[in-house]
Amino acid sequence: MEAIAKLNNCPTSPRKMRLVVDLIRGERVEKALQILKFTNKEAALKVEKLLLSAIKNWENKNEGSRPEDNQLYVKTIMVGGGRQLKRLRPAPQGRGYRIRKRSNHVTLIVDSKNVETQAN
Repeated sequence: MEAIAKLNNCPTSPRKMRLVVDLIRGERVEKALQILKFTNKEAALKVEKLLLSAIKNWENKNEGSRPEDNQLYVKTIMVGGGRQLKRLRPAPQGRGYRIRKRSNHVTLIVDSKNVETQAN
């Protein structure tokens, strides 16, 4: 049984977020949390909080089960571009340079590897 958590309009560029997200794709939840804890990027804190939310969502769906016993892992994690705030910065000779302040949407799905499914 899988659980989903979403993070919308996170004020980080999608490219910077993808660098962090690629580290934990397909990993077990315990290992992913350790990777995020020791990753030295600001986006890692936001992804760690999102992963903890997905684990809690899974626990609410599967009452009485523990994530450690069911081998919970990061099944899918996607980063899409969010809205952009467009600004102008003064430039030489009366010109204006555009600044695009990017944001992103992150969708994280955790699933369990049950022993029964591996036997079939």
